[in-house]
Amino acid sequence: MPTKRVKQLNGSAAETEAAFYDALNRADLDTLMSLWADDDEIVCVHPGGPRLIGHAAIRTSWAAILEHGGLHIVPTQLHETHNLMSSVHTVVEGTTAGGEAAHLVATNVYVKTPRGWRIVLHHASVAPGAAPADSHSQILH
Repeated sequence: MPTKRVKQLNGSAAETEAAFYDALNRADLDTLMSLWADDDEIVCVHPGGPRLIGHAAIRTSWAAILEHGGLHIVPTQLHETHNLMSSVHTVVEGTTAGGEAAHLVATNVYVKTPRGWRIVLHHASVAPGAAPADSHSQILH
């Protein structure tokens, strides 16, 4: 049940991030969207896509992406900057797109809310060059 899963991750931004990628892997749109802050100013940018602002636009985009199943993305090379109320994570998302190894660079920003740590920004873009040696081959979002 999505609500139960979300209640378990009030401890850290890292737990929210793990739940985010787990929801992507399972194509669980309800859990994925429950991880976002209630703020109408939340932002999502998919690789090569426009800036999406607000729950409705972000939900619609993830619904289209996940309609054929999970993405199987595993974040690696976490770099984290945080304080008591916010946390900024940059990760490398390893992928296999069209049989070729590729990778994305993603920035995930979290804020501490009364409901725990929630996403306010997810921005992923195609990274230049060869995939780093420790990336996992996964499917691109």
